[in-house]
Amino acid sequence: MKTLKFKLYQHKRNRYLKQTINAAGVIYNHCIALHKRYYRMWGKHLNCSKLQAHIAKLRKRHPFWQSVGSQAVQDICQRIERAYQLFFQQHKKGAKPPNFKKIKKYKSFTLKQAGYKFLSSNRVRIGNLVYQYWNSREIAGNVKTLTIKRTPLGELFMFVVVDDSGNEPIIKSETSSIAGFDFGLKTFLTCSDGTRIESPEFLKQAMKAIKQASSQHSHKIRGSSNREKARKNLVRKYEDVINSRTDWFWKLAHQLTDRFDILCFETLNLKGMQRLWGRKISDLAFGEFLQILEWVAQKKGKMVVFIDRWYPSSKTCSICGHVLENLDLSIREWRCPSCQCVNGRDENAARNICAVGASTVKLGDVRQGFPAFAV
Repeated sequence: MKTLKFKLYQHKRNRYLKQTINAAGVIYNHCIALHKRYYRMWGKHLNCSKLQAHIAKLRKRHPFWQSVGSQAVQDICQRIERAYQLFFQQHKKGAKPPNFKKIKKYKSFTLKQAGYKFLSSNRVRIGNLVYQYWNSREIAGNVKTLTIKRTPLGELFMFVVVDDSGNEPIIKSETSSIAGFDFGLKTFLTCSDGTRIESPEFLKQAMKAIKQASSQHSHKIRGSSNREKARKNLVRKYEDVINSRTDWFWKLAHQLTDRFDILCFETLNLKGMQRLWGRKISDLAFGEFLQILEWVAQKKGKMVVFIDRWYPSSKTCSICGHVLENLDLSIREWRCPSCQCVNGRDENAARNICAVGASTVKLGDVRQGFPAFAV
């Protein structure tokens, strides 16, 4: 499965898609209200099929709701159902139930088997209208879903999920090398061969401009056109940060997969780290980088290995295997009491991660093209 992203041309008829997104937001909020009311009255969870049948009857009474296709309405009900299931499964871990959303901030609607048709000359028919999009790549494979998404700037993008199994060959590039990587706050990645990769910290670089744009936005009169212009200017600052960081992640992922066949990482509790260090972790966006790296590794036939988060990679001597009882986070170097060698905290952890990852897989398994392997 692969998701392709296309930008729709700016046109007056795009307002119909934006109205459809607004209508989908109204239906979403109504479904949330029904869930809450049903639970208050009966103390039970509202079944998804019953909700879909009820919304189908309401659509006949509300012409505004009819702009949203029946399959898009079903997808809204299914997304709410999945969100509630996740809440009930992880209630103790702090997961929150789905809640109401502002219509202006509602983002998308999804069509599955029907409601759209791809035409020639980079055009797509959605409902009764035809829209043109930037054909940045060919749509190869069976189209599963089509999603129209609205950005905070008001631009519309089309996300197409295709099943390309067997259509795209794996790029074979074998280097017969393996490496472990340690993630850190000061150094983004420390490789087991001693290489250090520093993060540009795009959010930190743009923070001055973001604060200035935010201040200009807060001083404008609510509801005025100048406030809307200031809001879009602030959104552009954040989008520049996101685009720059994503571009750097893709380039780094290709560089690492070109150098190594097996890449070993330690499983981290990123949500817990974000509660401790906040904006620093969000700026590094290590979770987003791992998703991109796994996709690139799968495409090139490489392997990404994750070892257990509880393995004491920093406290274990990579030379003799001695394990310290305690190691404070502020200590960046320590001398092993057994072999008397001096270990750098990050380099030592990267070597241990590499050793544990190498002990679980064989180099020949890389040719199978697995995206990730958890230890």
